[in-house]
Parts: sequence; structure tokens; C-alpha cells
Amino acid sequence: MKSLAFFIQYLTKPRTVGAIWPSSHFLAKKMVKDIAFDQTSCIVEYGPGTGIFTEQIIKNRQETTFVLLIEANKEFYKLLKSKFGEEKNVFIEHGSAEHIDDYLTKHQISHVDYIVSGLPFASLPSGVSNTILEKTRKVLGGTGRFITFQYTLFKMQMIRGFFNQIEVDHEFRNMPPAYVLNCKGAPR
Repeated sequence: MKSLAFFIQYLTKPRTVGAIWPSSHFLAKKMVKDIAFDQTSCIVEYGPGTGIFTEQIIKNRQETTFVLLIEANKEFYKLLKSKFGEEKNVFIEHGSAEHIDDYLTKHQISHVDYIVSGLPFASLPSGVSNTILEKTRKVLGGTGRFITFQYTLFKMQMIRGFFNQIEVDHEFRNMPPAYVLNCKGAPR
């Protein structure tokens, strides 16, 4: 999808598209750099958009690793289906990450190692964000990791309410520059 089409989706559906431009390959590589692909049975991606992170996940995963993509934007969902719909062990859902538990049940996935997120928490209603983060924490248990990026650290305190170990990295070669948050552990 061209940058102009991405920008149009941002303008018409700002709650499901959190950026004016698609994420860079540099950010995509940084988002997946800490995933132990050789020891991973399931990776979930929230808000894959045009699939820039998905490409890195599929390129590096084991063939037996399940990948579940959850995309709320209908145009991006269609794009993901055309790009990844034939990939083995890749499931694509059109819907909200709020329903992660339902999608895992539907696909008979009992364990998630990583959740990679492109969700714009700064533009989501706080109730939606809290539901997603609470369910994410439960799904990952004490051992899984939640990897997300944000353009500011404005929502860091909210995320810290669900994960007590957060490593922060930067990617300046993205437009705009981004913070990568690698989260683990539950404070409750």
C-alpha cells in the first residue's frame, strides 16, 4: 500500500491508524529483535496495518510457529489477507484486540509467547486500552512478552500498571521517531 493510501486511512479512520506514515523497516527489525524465534510456539500481532512487522515475524519464525494477526481497519485487513492469507500457520482476524481471548479460543491456541503491537494507545479510549492490556497480561501469563511501540512515553504509566518490567529502546530512523517498549511481568 502506497504512503498516500496509508495517509488517507489515517485521515478517515484515526482510531485504527495511529500514524501518518507506515512504520519503517528499521522499526520493524527493532520490534522483533528480542524474540527467541527458535523457542516460540505462538506470536500474536495487534494492529499489523500494512504488515511491515508481520513480514519480519514470518521471515524469522519457525514454520510450526502460529502467527495470529488482529486488524480492526477493514482496508488493512484485506491487504493482510492478500499478502499473508496463504502462509502456513498464519491466521488473520478482522476485529479488535479487545477480543484476543475469543480469537485464541477460536484457533485453539492455548499458549502465547509474544504479542507485538502497533496499536496507537495514545488515540484509543482509555477503557479500550485498559481492556486490551489486561487481557494481554492474562494471555501472556508470567513468561510471555508484550512488545509495543509508541511515539511518546505519554502512556508509559498506564502500561506500567499492567507490566512491571519494561525495557525502553529508541528508533530514530522512523517517521516519526519511536520508542519500543518490551514488557514482561505482572504487577498484580
